[in-house]
Amino acid sequence: MTRQRVLVVDDEAAIHRFLGPALAANGYEVLRADTGEAGLQAIRTRAPDIVVLDLGLPDMDGKDLLRRLRSWSQLPVVVLSARDREVEKIEALDLGADDFVNKPFGAGELMARLRAALRHRMQAEGDVPVLRVDDLEIDLPRHRVVRAGQEVKLTPKEFDLLAFLARHAGKVVTHRQLLAKVWGPAHEYDTQYLRVYIGQLRHKLERDPAAPALILTEPGIGYRLGV
Repeated sequence: MTRQRVLVVDDEAAIHRFLGPALAANGYEVLRADTGEAGLQAIRTRAPDIVVLDLGLPDMDGKDLLRRLRSWSQLPVVVLSARDREVEKIEALDLGADDFVNKPFGAGELMARLRAALRHRMQAEGDVPVLRVDDLEIDLPRHRVVRAGQEVKLTPKEFDLLAFLARHAGKVVTHRQLLAKVWGPAHEYDTQYLRVYIGQLRHKLERDPAAPALILTEPGIGYRLGV
């Protein structure tokens, strides 16, 4: 069985010493790049399946690498960075990052984010008509939603919002991305409007809407459909 390749783009030797064995122990083939240009070259020539990207690279900002990459590739990218400001996370996600993990981090959390990003990319490429997340089933052609065997009635906008989250299950989706996709570019900053609809979805789908386990909030950034 061919192992999936993970390219780690980071200039910290300690990160490579830690991540290399952890990724190998989880069945990945590990590739290394210490600069942004080396990372882009490795993507072109070594064909990784996913990239772990630091933002603070010696020759460029990681967001610039991401911007250049997204001009020609949809390769999954999980940002791994000590920058924990919300604006940094939002900008990286809006540029096309699949997820964002803060340093310091746990290996288990990073492995889970990598698996989710890889699943999401395969699902997006497969044009799946029925999306399944845990006991939630979303039939896209029929606009039908079932949770734990029970049909759930949603309005058209609620369905579109849930379907977009499900297509990106496990990935943080920013407020701006959700609003632009579901309501159009003119509503990109109507975050209060979005909160109302998220509340309605939680009321219909969550076992305990006050303690959501399905539609998770990333404070100040957006939402994630749990997997």
